[in-house]
Amino acid sequence: MNVTRWLPRRFNPVFAAFLIIAFLTGIAGALQAPTLSLFLTTEVKVRPLWVGMFYTVNAIAGIIVSFLLAKRSDTRGDRRRLILLCCMMAVGNSLLFAFNRDYLTLITAGVLLAAIANTAMPQIFALAREYADSSAREVVMFSSVMRAQLSLAWVIGPPLSFMLALNYGFTVMFMIAAAIFGISVLLVWLILPSVPRAQIEISVDAPPIAPISAWRDPDVRLLFLASMLMWTCNTMYIIDMPLYITADLGLPERLAGLLMGTAAGLEIPAMLLAGYYVKRFGKRNMMLFAVAAGVLFYAGLVLFKFKLALMVLQLFNAIFIGIIAGIGMLYFQDLMPGRPGAATTMFTNSISTGVILAGVLQGVLVENFGHYAVYWLITLLALLALWMSARVREV
Repeated sequence: MNVTRWLPRRFNPVFAAFLIIAFLTGIAGALQAPTLSLFLTTEVKVRPLWVGMFYTVNAIAGIIVSFLLAKRSDTRGDRRRLILLCCMMAVGNSLLFAFNRDYLTLITAGVLLAAIANTAMPQIFALAREYADSSAREVVMFSSVMRAQLSLAWVIGPPLSFMLALNYGFTVMFMIAAAIFGISVLLVWLILPSVPRAQIEISVDAPPIAPISAWRDPDVRLLFLASMLMWTCNTMYIIDMPLYITADLGLPERLAGLLMGTAAGLEIPAMLLAGYYVKRFGKRNMMLFAVAAGVLFYAGLVLFKFKLALMVLQLFNAIFIGIIAGIGMLYFQDLMPGRPGAATTMFTNSISTGVILAGVLQGVLVENFGHYAVYWLITLLALLALWMSARVREV
């Protein structure tokens, strides 16, 4: 009897399914995102301003759709069915990009499909948190291990993305992404659980939690703005770097995939170590350490322009993204108790808002001042994010 009780704790098929789905959806996204700016420039043949505008419109649509879906998911309905719908939309979006080269179609139908599809990831993490809470698992490490699957996906995805796009074409690359999303649909349908909504008991003397608007909390507001700036910096880098290293530095296009893959590989130990040490040092201190590493990374991009330096700097990039991606989401959840879906979406919408700014700023800067100006600006934005993060309370 003791053995049978021990085995499920060692291997839980639902836990394994969460990890596999996070990895598969991550790698499908990592096939598409790194080469998107290159795809729009070379295949759709639009100017840098319209490349940035695509990211901005995509992010605005994502915020609207994800907020509407998150509000519904936290109050009623089956979160698993919502994830299933989002993954199916991701299949349709990948197929649209595989066979369409019309900018207007991509920025309308493509953006709508992508907005629904991108809601899958925060909902997967929200369902994972509910499952971890209901099964008495360690939430921080569970979330960190899941985030590590995304980092592992980004180790493989970007180099594979550039290899497929440059050698076999974008159509093949997007069709492979569609197939991976299709596998995710099957796994969600067959394995993921439907976790009943937890009823939050509130004592008579305790203040109400749910009615208070999250945006009225100054800590949530500051964390949102700081996170928004962090992801603005990261997105401007992702949009611009594949174009910058070829147009200005004269380095091969494949280097962009190698840099992204290297950073993602280093993110895995950074993320796991952050999950392990967060109880000792606290979420606030971990976040400050991460953003300080981000400042060093972006300042390094201003100062150094050769391959070896770009590779070494990815260590700071990995610390930055690895920690804020894992701890940042949990920070929002702890500041907004009882609303995991809304808190997770608050985090992902700080990313989306950052993408909105990044798309506009990157396009305008490159059109008027060139690629190099991008890295001066993101260094300043990272410093501002560090100052804001220092003002958020510990939880």
